Amino acid sequence: MDKVIAHIDKNQKRYQEELFEILRVPSVSADPEHKADCRKAAEWTKKKLESMGMTARLYEVPGHPLVYGEWLKAPGKPTVLFYGHYDVQPPDPLEQWATPPFEPTVRNGSVYARGSADDKGQFLANVLGVEAYFQAVGQPPLNVKFLIEGEEEVTSHNLDHFIESNKELLKCDQIVVSDSAQFEKGYPAITYGLRGICYMEVFVRGPKMDLHSGEYGGSVTNPANALAQMIAKLHDPSTGRVLIPGFYDDVVDLTKQERDEFAKLPFDEADYKRYLDVEALSGEKGYTALERKWARPTCDVNGMKAGYTGVGAKTVIGADASAKISMRLVPNQVPTKIRAAFEAYIKSITPPGVQVRCENYGLARPVIVPTDSPALTKVRAAMEKAFGAKTVLMRSGGSIPVVETFKNVLGVSSLLVGYGLPDDALHSPNEKFSLDDFQRGIKTASYLIEEFAK
Repeated sequence: MDKVIAHIDKNQKRYQEELFEILRVPSVSADPEHKADCRKAAEWTKKKLESMGMTARLYEVPGHPLVYGEWLKAPGKPTVLFYGHYDVQPPDPLEQWATPPFEPTVRNGSVYARGSADDKGQFLANVLGVEAYFQAVGQPPLNVKFLIEGEEEVTSHNLDHFIESNKELLKCDQIVVSDSAQFEKGYPAITYGLRGICYMEVFVRGPKMDLHSGEYGGSVTNPANALAQMIAKLHDPSTGRVLIPGFYDDVVDLTKQERDEFAKLPFDEADYKRYLDVEALSGEKGYTALERKWARPTCDVNGMKAGYTGVGAKTVIGADASAKISMRLVPNQVPTKIRAAFEAYIKSITPPGVQVRCENYGLARPVIVPTDSPALTKVRAAMEKAFGAKTVLMRSGGSIPVVETFKNVLGVSSLLVGYGLPDDALHSPNEKFSLDDFQRGIKTASYLIEEFAK
């Protein structure tokens, strides 16, 4: 193991150069104009796995290709599957980036680029941690598989079907997912809970065309006004609770032990507000900010469009309005049940004079990973060796749809091992990833291999 770690230390500069290379590829899965870039990122990943001595191929799906790699020359030894994704979020708004999103720039020890922490830096850390075994001692002490997809940021449209159709190909003993974060700097963490998601868009249609607001205002229902009224009815302003009927029916509340453990973590709401530059926090009453963002269900508007939004004034009543709305779900909420309840409620609160329809863009179930498994103990040991600090357990407010699929189809719980930091600005301008944590992530992956091989 000493040779592997020494090799990782020696190659730190090369590792960073390889990270910068993949970060320059604008693999935005949501934008059809970047389809070729997504394929370029997939091919880059395939070539990287092959250069290590693994067998790799691209699997074509209706969207962006999947990358699969394997090395299975350790008979009788366990098999670990590493999952990650090469696709990234759109970089908008571009004007808020200090440097271009696809030109990696190092400032204060971090690389700034879209996808640096989510998830190119994290999946590449695992790849390089495995590569170190090949280059330092000849081969890893167990069997290794990689599954790197290109549609995680668009809710993994084609991944479930691929996994269900390739159970034997993906058969393994352990699954490592590195698409989360540490609790904070100095507190490496294993994530044991993820929220699910139900992502909807509401379309409101009024008159057959845009209208002059002076000639028609006051006589027709304005779709923008109607949508605003509907959105205002999604929450109880006094309690912060979601008003969709049945929304909380299946929610499993936090246990006293969990709330006690959360309270022990070094989370300061005043520091949290300062970091966000806000004067006050909001949300469901009766819960701390940490509890609300990790373990309570939510309903949030992610974007709105209506009327004229160009430069200057245009006195118009737009014919259409729309809003993208995501609901983060907790155990045991069922995404399909929440979708049906949302659609029924939206229709019930639609004002007269407009028509409404809803479209779903993705569903994912919430996940809880057992915290008392021997595998989690091994992960904790690996992280503590690499980071030189005690590892804590935490939940995450985000969603990783494949985790539930792995459990249901392959029968294996995923180990959620994150190398990023909570202020890495995922999905926001100026996303970053600490280069020291990138290096620690590489070491964590190598220690994981050692631990799983025991």
